[in-house]
Amino acid sequence: MLRTHLLALSVIALTNSIALAAEPAAQVTVSGNWTVQVTLAGDGNAPGVSGVIAVDPPELFTVTAERHPSLPVYNEAGPQYLRGARPAALIAESLTAPDLLEPSSMVVRSGPNDTGETYVRGRDYEFENRWGGIGRLDGGRIAEGSPVFLTYLHALSRIDTIVLTPTGELEYRPGKPAAEAPTAPRVADTERRLANLWIPGQITQLTKKNLFPILETAYPESTATSPSQAEQKIPQALAKLRSGEPLRILAWGDSVTEGAYLANPERDRWQQQFVTRLRQRFPQAQIELVTEAWGGRSTGSYLGVPPGEPHNYQETVLAAKPDLIISEFVNDAGLNPEQVEQRYGKLWTDFQAIGAEWIILTPHYVRPDWMGLDRQNDVDEDPRPYVKGLREFAAKQPVALADASLRYGRLWRQGIPYNSLMVNCINHPGPKGLSIFADALMQLFPQK
Repeated sequence: MLRTHLLALSVIALTNSIALAAEPAAQVTVSGNWTVQVTLAGDGNAPGVSGVIAVDPPELFTVTAERHPSLPVYNEAGPQYLRGARPAALIAESLTAPDLLEPSSMVVRSGPNDTGETYVRGRDYEFENRWGGIGRLDGGRIAEGSPVFLTYLHALSRIDTIVLTPTGELEYRPGKPAAEAPTAPRVADTERRLANLWIPGQITQLTKKNLFPILETAYPESTATSPSQAEQKIPQALAKLRSGEPLRILAWGDSVTEGAYLANPERDRWQQQFVTRLRQRFPQAQIELVTEAWGGRSTGSYLGVPPGEPHNYQETVLAAKPDLIISEFVNDAGLNPEQVEQRYGKLWTDFQAIGAEWIILTPHYVRPDWMGLDRQNDVDEDPRPYVKGLREFAAKQPVALADASLRYGRLWRQGIPYNSLMVNCINHPGPKGLSIFADALMQLFPQK
């Protein structure tokens, strides 16, 4: 049951309309293992407020006799997140969420409710401590096709919120625990969200990495109106949008473009969101959207496919004869700037040959340890050489750059731990995360 902690510190008369952009940010610091000090400076309209907020530690939940019809053989050589069956409470899209399972609590039996044999880890079964994937061992007592029953303890992740109420109180609101994509509690129009607190699974105390004071309420969009990137770098596509001539757009990418993991891909993929908005801005436009995407692959994968095979680059990208290509390849993130120059230079030569213009989408942020990060706040600068290479390449060529990475890097300023937007806890943005790509794309275009 969620608990609400109120600290009535001082009464501030607030109007129903709070100008967040003009108000100072709250200072939030760790004051104890599970307490934070919150200080909001006063201004000409209201006095300051300060207090200590008690934060709920993560809770351990119990799962009893979870039935699995069978277990696969444990794949010790596979990726950590794909080594066996998924405990149901840890499921995050097609994978499991890491660091939620209490490994010492796992009990595997042949029957429910403390009945049947109790199997032995390392002899009958094995599982991955962080990600929880579980499988039977050859030579053990769990036969192929035999049901098993799992009992275990696990944590969940939360985003909690500290709010300033209309009566001048600091209020702590725990978020709803979830294995994937937790969201912060809602805040009324008459209230002000001062900070979010990121509680990722089984942490033992708060640190600075868990603190997300609200520094911005939205991404600071560019105020420049002319000339837009579209006018400078994709003028033919823009002219067709304005005139109502048919415009064929090819969205080319990996699983993030494919969107097979989404519940409603025809509505929620970034390219669908973008084209929907583009039609609203240019109501006379005749846009045909084509998607060519290959989950888990890169531009290099496309270039290596022989003719006649699915996803051959010549047949699925160039032969589609698009007017405008928009590419998204987070799976190219292993390229350095020199490799970007070589690979993307070849692509640009090919696109010019078919008369296509090009928008490159920089990739979203992925789980921190995959990016060499140890946190999700104070991460404005994308550390990946690939992103640096894309920016340098687009700056030298008549190629537009929609910088989604830049927007992801500032999410922490809005109180959002960016990985909370990944429905697989790694690299698959949900609809909200994909809307950031549409935001970056729309920024390229003039208002009419």
